[in-house]
Amino acid sequence: MKFFVIGDEDTVMGFRLAGVEGEIVRTPEEAQNSLDRAFRTEGVGVILMTERTAQSVREELDRIAGKAELPLIVEIPDGRGPMEGRRTVKEMIRQAVGVSL
Repeated sequence: MKFFVIGDEDTVMGFRLAGVEGEIVRTPEEAQNSLDRAFRTEGVGVILMTERTAQSVREELDRIAGKAELPLIVEIPDGRGPMEGRRTVKEMIRQAVGVSL
């Protein structure tokens, strides 16, 4: 199972250094096209998408949520940090597992 990242240049380049393929997007149209390509790419099991990029295609993400088992779409903060009002990964883990890291 492969990961695929969609987002700003810094985030995508960072993940590429770790061996994760991805696409840099700057507009909602580019984000939508990249999301479509990721869904069609064989072996992609997890799509990592920056929160700000995901926000630009929220309607599409809401439409496809729960329709397909894979790939799983995970929203991650970009280099500017989590968006206002969003929980951090640490907070999500603490809520899910009940353990503080």
